Amino acid sequence: MRHLPQPMFDIYALSLPRGHAFGDRPPVEAWQSEDGLAWGAITRDVTDRTFGVLVMRRREDQVWVMVRQEHGFSESAEARRAVESCMREGAPREPIPPNKTRRPALYDVEGREPSEIFMLLVRPTHHVAAWLLNQVYLAFPNPDKSWAGDCQTDNFHTRMWEAHLLACLREQGVLVTQPHPSPDFHIENRRGDEAWIEAVTANPPVRYNHVNAELTSPAEDARERFFGPAALRFAKTLGSKLQKRYDLLPHVVDKPFALALADFHAPGSMVWSREALIGYLYGMYAEVSEVDGRRIAMSSEVSHLLGDSAFPAGLFRTTAHSELSAVIFTNACSIAKFNRVGVSAGALTKGLRYVRYGRFYDRTPGALEGIPFCLDITSDEYRALWPQRYEPWSAELEIFHNPFARHPLPRALLSEATHWFHAGGEVICESHYETSVLWSRTLIQNDSATMPTLRNPKLPVEPDE
Repeated sequence: MRHLPQPMFDIYALSLPRGHAFGDRPPVEAWQSEDGLAWGAITRDVTDRTFGVLVMRRREDQVWVMVRQEHGFSESAEARRAVESCMREGAPREPIPPNKTRRPALYDVEGREPSEIFMLLVRPTHHVAAWLLNQVYLAFPNPDKSWAGDCQTDNFHTRMWEAHLLACLREQGVLVTQPHPSPDFHIENRRGDEAWIEAVTANPPVRYNHVNAELTSPAEDARERFFGPAALRFAKTLGSKLQKRYDLLPHVVDKPFALALADFHAPGSMVWSREALIGYLYGMYAEVSEVDGRRIAMSSEVSHLLGDSAFPAGLFRTTAHSELSAVIFTNACSIAKFNRVGVSAGALTKGLRYVRYGRFYDRTPGALEGIPFCLDITSDEYRALWPQRYEPWSAELEIFHNPFARHPLPRALLSEATHWFHAGGEVICESHYETSVLWSRTLIQNDSATMPTLRNPKLPVEPDE
């Protein structure tokens, strides 16, 4: 067996029920079999300093299954021998139990006509994303029977968002289960905090081909950005889910319930639509004014979205939807995200360079615009942005809390997200990571291409969105 690098261990650990949470018995060594069909870790109790083992092997359908988890070894060498023995180098994959359904292979379209966006994963530029999407798919505790087929065809983005969300949850160490058809996920931490989460995507009124679609741009007017068509699309998307009254299901009653939203309503809209969600949820927006010769941001409130619909703004401004505890959001659910996580963690790029450009959140008091950046994601500068030394799944995850929630979502449940909540009469934003990305795009170059300057991120290269 050979040592398993930390980033690869973190990917495989997404298949553990609690993901990256090991409590008082963290891993101190990790190993993988030479045939790639098994991996294991040696853990150590922080109190009595004894050792433990956990070993996972591939099932016949590639799903990781636990074959041994035990504690009480007095020496690490003894634990290491136990890990090696349970890996069963060269042995066939584990059988599928009689009560388990075989997980359909994500690469096997079974006669279906795959969508163009799914077929992007065949390109060499997207092999890392394809491999990582498959690993997360295999980590689902109980995916819908149509999951693979949906991902291969017209519901690719919906399924990709569910995979991205699962990776975020397991990365933060909560117990993730799928005991019921809906909502999608039940999560719980070791303190007993729990919640139900339903994933949803904002889709276009008229379907379009995402591959090579001309990217859209935000409106120049602040009111239009906060309360225009994008806000209305979010309002209709969230409203449609709220009408299903998940909160009245027997297993959800009296529990926190959140909707997890990703945006695909227009080509490239996730880059600029975040303001529209804030506008719709809180009925407020920021506009720039000049006071004593200084440009400052002033907050203003509105009661309705723009347009003929006169849709009310401020979902979280009254008690009307107290059944909704929070809205979970990301502006980075894309093939690019899967590429970046894998490549920044050390995946081979085979002569390709992956470049991310956009704007960081500027924490300077009174700052009105983000800080521009343009970085090779394999560079030390980029990896140093994250304590893991690679881009985390939860880096862009934001949770907007409903101040009138009947059952508030505990912030400690998902502590590695950015949280928006009311305190002292104002909306407070708290980030887990020191670096927050306001928006970004990811581009792919040949490795021989010249790196652009930091403040000139216009690249004649292929967009990876």
